[in-house]
Amino acid sequence: MDSANIFLEKEIEGQGIFVGTHTHSLDPKRRLTIPSGWRAQVGSPQNLYILPHIHDCCLSVIPASMMQERILKMRQHSIADKKARQFARVLASQSDLVSWDSQGRIRISDSLLVKAQLTDKVVLVGAFDSFELWSPENYEKSVVMDNTSLQEAAEYVGL
Repeated sequence: MDSANIFLEKEIEGQGIFVGTHTHSLDPKRRLTIPSGWRAQVGSPQNLYILPHIHDCCLSVIPASMMQERILKMRQHSIADKKARQFARVLASQSDLVSWDSQGRIRISDSLLVKAQLTDKVVLVGAFDSFELWSPENYEKSVVMDNTSLQEAAEYVGL
């Protein structure tokens, strides 16, 4: 890594902004390397929540610090709210909390790998406050969006 990239990593460290795409292979022990720039984005604590995506055949990866914000929103629901409790129970039971080793690799549970159809190659896709893990085939199908749809989506989120 050159000095400009090291400087940039220090400037953006811990901001939790994930952009770009990377394609990595699962190693023989089924570990996945997280790009060093993205590890710098995670900040502290250096843990990642891995959840099945709600709409797509992929996995959502959320830094532990960002997940706290989402859990606070869920806690606003009453414990008597059956729908909210069921959602929390199902999602939490299918999710995992991981940290990376000294070489930046994480081990994703076999059940999550199966759920997202991840076998050999994995496309890591930035989603600003999180990132996603896709099989190359499923990712290729998901990125089809014409300019009109992209414009409507940008307006919907307020960009």
